[in-house]
Amino acid sequence: MADGFTVLIMAAGRGTRMRSSLAKMLHPVCGKPMVEWVVDAARAAGAGRVVCVTRPDDGVAEGLPGDVDVAEQGEGEGTGAAVLAARDRLEADRPVVIMSGDHPLVTADEIAGLVETHRRERAVATLLTTDGLDPAGYGRIVRGEDGSVERIVETKYPEGVPPEELAIREINLGTYSFQPPELLEALDQVDTERGERYLTGVIPLIKRAGGRIAAHLTHDVGGSFGVNDRAQLMEAERVAQQRILAEHAHAGVTFLSPQTTRVEAGVEIGEDTVVGPGCSLLGHTRVGGGAELGPHTTIVDSRVGDGVHVPHSYLLEAEVHDGAVVGPFAYLRPGAVIGAGAKVGTFVEVKNSDVGAGARIPHLSYVGDADVGDDANLGASTITANYDGRQKHRTKLGKRVKTGIHTSLVAPVDVGDGAYTGAGSVITEDVPDGALGIARPDQKNVEGFADRVDEKAE
Repeated sequence: MADGFTVLIMAAGRGTRMRSSLAKMLHPVCGKPMVEWVVDAARAAGAGRVVCVTRPDDGVAEGLPGDVDVAEQGEGEGTGAAVLAARDRLEADRPVVIMSGDHPLVTADEIAGLVETHRRERAVATLLTTDGLDPAGYGRIVRGEDGSVERIVETKYPEGVPPEELAIREINLGTYSFQPPELLEALDQVDTERGERYLTGVIPLIKRAGGRIAAHLTHDVGGSFGVNDRAQLMEAERVAQQRILAEHAHAGVTFLSPQTTRVEAGVEIGEDTVVGPGCSLLGHTRVGGGAELGPHTTIVDSRVGDGVHVPHSYLLEAEVHDGAVVGPFAYLRPGAVIGAGAKVGTFVEVKNSDVGAGARIPHLSYVGDADVGDDANLGASTITANYDGRQKHRTKLGKRVKTGIHTSLVAPVDVGDGAYTGAGSVITEDVPDGALGIARPDQKNVEGFADRVDEKAE
């Protein structure tokens, strides 16, 4: 990868066609703001410095990563004026790459290749070009005999453009590398058009001054795709999602239904993990190797260990250790920690609780603000009554505890190691180690009750 260069990202403007209070550059693509895709590509290409040009109070500066320099464009319109707003961020001996913050599909290879060509050609300016798109409406690249760029022919209005120039397939993609001194000198001379100073106005001035204009031809046209409305945002999302899934697949992950799977940028998945249909892995989720996820599982900002099985469940800010089983139809809320080999089963909800290794909560239970010991077994419909109407309290269940079905544990309460609770009990006091806690009325049978009901009905 190339190094020792600056990247200047044009990130100003709200983008009214998005019809949103959120600045255009901050709209997410696969969970990451589109401008951050450009920043990450620049970093991966080896940029020593990344500068974003923003407008005051548009909110973009506040949404940028902390290691990005911000230059405010307080006056002037157009791409040329944006570059001048960052004049003091440019270094004379380091090339600057100028690109748009609303092109989230640009790759590190494209940026690095542009800089490499710029240096190899000893150019003052280098344009990123392609011949892989319909050239209609784009600026056509006219090259000289030595391969350098003679001029750019704008064809938005093709009337009067010679046929031989309209036949040119190579077009300008709007990403450039410049030598800063010559760039700034030329920009100061560019006249405004309809109140805007255009960056492309420097090309003929640099050429006239004897500077070499080069072009780096790319066959990856994704970097040319700009997002100006929500329909284009959907297309960027589709392409970015395909790239993410392909990257994970090459790293050893199997997707059974990639068309129905969503994996956001930054998610990590280990080798031999299988992701079933309808799964969403979002935020800062980390999944180990050999796991089975889904079908129809959503995992948000959670850590899932090796060999975990999670069908038909929802995990939010939870942690599941190696070999555990979660679901089907389980809900892990923030602070849930499920130990190695544990089971959290059907229609079980766990919140802010530690469930020990090998423990089992098979079905129909709520465990909130609790510590469940290793190898404990909670019967169906065991609940922790953790809220007294004013504050939350914690329940502690020791190792190898076994609760009967329909046990209510009224916190704060401790159930000791190896203890039991009777079915249908409401436990309000501590249960010692190895004891049986029963808290329910004695059963009474009313003889002849059914006959009296029948007589009354008649």
